[in-house]
Amino acid sequence: MITQNLIIYKFKSLYEILEEISLDLNFNIFFADNENSLKNKIENLSDYLVMSNKAYLDISNQFILNDTRINIFNLVEKINIKFLKIQFNNQSELKIKNYFINLNSRDLLTNNIKLKLTEKEINTIIYLSKSAKPVSVTELEKKVWSYQSDIETHTVETHIYRLRKKIFNAFGDNQFILSEKNGYYIK
Repeated sequence: MITQNLIIYKFKSLYEILEEISLDLNFNIFFADNENSLKNKIENLSDYLVMSNKAYLDISNQFILNDTRINIFNLVEKINIKFLKIQFNNQSELKIKNYFINLNSRDLLTNNIKLKLTEKEINTIIYLSKSAKPVSVTELEKKVWSYQSDIETHTVETHIYRLRKKIFNAFGDNQFILSEKNGYYIK
């Protein structure tokens, strides 16, 4: 199933060329000749790239083709690379509460403040945020730390204590990870 969408904006000749070879491409092609048409396409499509022959300040995911001589195979390759970059960036960021987590750099961000986290801290936050109910220490040990034994350990409690402290020191938020007698949660 094709989910990537190339919108050619105000560049009719390029649209016509790509339309001719569209059966050999792994993305949908659309044409927009005015701002309203472009906005309508963007609102109705996900995973899009806007291609034009000049830069427009208010358009995201732009690919400007400013070289008049072009090899069509190189162009298609560049378009596919742009789509991969967009997909990578979209998959690398999560929003949890008022925060953004960049999975690539392992940063927690809000209000232009950035906090570096470890992989375990990121995994803990993600696991807690996906749970509809409080998560027990035992469940976190198995799912995040991959502990299988019944050995008494306070690894989870220690990590969550340190994580809460880091978040409080960076953002002043002591309500990010909450606890009950049943376990920890993010609401």
